[in-house]
Amino acid sequence: MAPIELNSLGPHDSRLRMQTIVRLRWFGVLGQLGTVLFVYWGLGYDLPLGWCLLLIALSAWLNVGLRVVFPARHRLSPTFATAVLACDILTLAALLYLTGGLENPFALLFIAPVTVSAATLPVRNTIALGALAMAAASMLVAYHMPLPWYPPTMFALPWIYKAGVWAAIVAGMLFLALYTARLSREARLMTAALAASELVLAREQRLHALDGLAAAAAHELGTPLATIALVTKELEREAASASSMAPHVAEDIALLRTQAERCREILRKLTRSPGEQDPHHVSLPLTQLIQEAAQPYKSAAIRIEITAQPSTGRNGSTLTDRREPIGERRPGVIFGLGNIIENAVDFARELVEVSALWDEAEVSITIADDGPGFSPEIMDTLGDPYITTRPAGLRSSSGAQAGRVGAGLGLGYFIAKTLLERSGAQVTLANRTAPAKGAVVRITWPRSAFDLPPRLGSDPAPIPIASI
Repeated sequence: MAPIELNSLGPHDSRLRMQTIVRLRWFGVLGQLGTVLFVYWGLGYDLPLGWCLLLIALSAWLNVGLRVVFPARHRLSPTFATAVLACDILTLAALLYLTGGLENPFALLFIAPVTVSAATLPVRNTIALGALAMAAASMLVAYHMPLPWYPPTMFALPWIYKAGVWAAIVAGMLFLALYTARLSREARLMTAALAASELVLAREQRLHALDGLAAAAAHELGTPLATIALVTKELEREAASASSMAPHVAEDIALLRTQAERCREILRKLTRSPGEQDPHHVSLPLTQLIQEAAQPYKSAAIRIEITAQPSTGRNGSTLTDRREPIGERRPGVIFGLGNIIENAVDFARELVEVSALWDEAEVSITIADDGPGFSPEIMDTLGDPYITTRPAGLRSSSGAQAGRVGAGLGLGYFIAKTLLERSGAQVTLANRTAPAKGAVVRITWPRSAFDLPPRLGSDPAPIPIASI
């Protein structure tokens, strides 16, 4: 599979559209205007109405300018978007300065621009806006005009209370920014994982289209091949009755007939429906499944040791059926098992052990390497899209890509685990206990989900022990 670009937010990327920021700012402008007018006219509080309306008008005119200069679907650059949000913070700080500072309950709105930045802008821009908001809130603790109140009463809160309000604003800002950034990142990663899955499905659809073209070609070639076979049979009869024909000509005619028959047989296989497939190709024993999955990743530096045997029965009893499980040939299972073996080979120092066990109830495959093992901090999250333990420059042992490769995207194990679980398997991760080190991946199927019904007259398969 070709590498798929991670649709994450880079240091020079922005997901903030002009239409979005303008709508949010209009909501803020209307809210500020309505609040100021209600406090002045409705509650009768004395406040510097002219200066407040001037600041609100400047915000409104900035909105009009953005709407005129940029189209609705334009994505603002991170620097420009940061500047617009910084203007909102400074405007809010100026309004709060005129109306009581942090004593004003609307001081909580410092959180809004930082939260918008956390969802749409790079981390460093969000940090800069957060620092600006904290600095503005800190200044408003000591420097502000009195909170509008009924004359001649002066309403003033003690500094310890204002410090508590400042701490609450900072805590809320940090929490919402981190939470929003986390949710936004996970949404982008899941979108990218979905795009990767759609790409895989598109490739599968193209393969199905090729199958249809092959069937059409087989249908079209059937008639000329039948004519060739008929003509060669006539030529063979004439060659047998003609004593003057050279022997090598008769041999060439016979060869032509056999090759035409071979072509017809190949075309019959191409047009065979899935229900008519060769049962020996559709099914394969457990050991052959492991061999087929591990074969592409054999390496001179890393030995892959494969063992397979029946386990003891439940409670130590003897198995009544020691027959090796024979499962359906599923490309998804082979791919998923091969991906896990490839990861084990990439992290191993010398040896990868693949062991298969079965009894009447379940079939299990355990893949263990002698590498560093799984990090405890990512053990629970490994298997989610774009969660990877592969560092940059790790060795890859797969064919043409052998050598050093870049850091993994984490999609390989995610897709492998999904495909294996779709087949009815359960995938568990663990680390070897001391003194041995290494990662252990165990894949377990209920025997009823893995095993095909035994064919009549089939003998129990041998129990192989093999190495690659």
